[in-house]
Amino acid sequence: MTRVLVVDDEPQLLRALRINLTARGYQVLTAVDGATALRAAGDGKPDVVVLDLGLPDMDGGEVIAGLRGWTTVPIIVLSARTDSTDKVQALDAGADDYVTKPFGMDELLARLRAAVRRASTSSADDQPVMRTDSFSIDLSAKKVLRDGVEVHLTPTEWGVLEVLVRNSGRLIGQKQLLKDVWGPQYANETHYLRVYMAQLRRKLEPDPSHPRYLITEPGMGYRFEG
Repeated sequence: MTRVLVVDDEPQLLRALRINLTARGYQVLTAVDGATALRAAGDGKPDVVVLDLGLPDMDGGEVIAGLRGWTTVPIIVLSARTDSTDKVQALDAGADDYVTKPFGMDELLARLRAAVRRASTSSADDQPVMRTDSFSIDLSAKKVLRDGVEVHLTPTEWGVLEVLVRNSGRLIGQKQLLKDVWGPQYANETHYLRVYMAQLRRKLEPDPSHPRYLITEPGMGYRFEG
């Protein structure tokens, strides 16, 4: 049975989600604020988290950061905020999907199924550690070690690196990489990739000006060579 943690401070919505999800075979945990949510996630080990950004004790982004400190559980953000900046910030913090209030139950259920399916496929396909002569990448722990020292990567830098590493040796087109990391609406923002690839090379490549691992195929995309 899939276990869902629903975090929202609106009692009516929380009750409606609990009833609807339970009726569809989910085991439902609930929390009305960020602190309770973080405790519930640690104790209940949910398979997916549905999280409202507007909580009484802390911003939802802080909850995402708290969860991402120790778990890769899929996080679907619920919010009445429609500004794209809020969406980008939530996704950059580590959320996996974003649903704008008001929403239909069918839409949320579809997003839930997709998030759980992606997580299941990802863990089944994991090669937990990718080692190179210069650094190692632990996909399950979301860590990079260089000379035995952890390299600090931002969530977005990790997102770019993870997509490339999981497709090691394969060319990933610019648009596909942008969609996978930033979302479909960013498919043409190729300057994002130049900036983030430059940052990753500075942190990981022995000689960033002559990359050995993070390869650019001009006009086409990028490839990770392990």
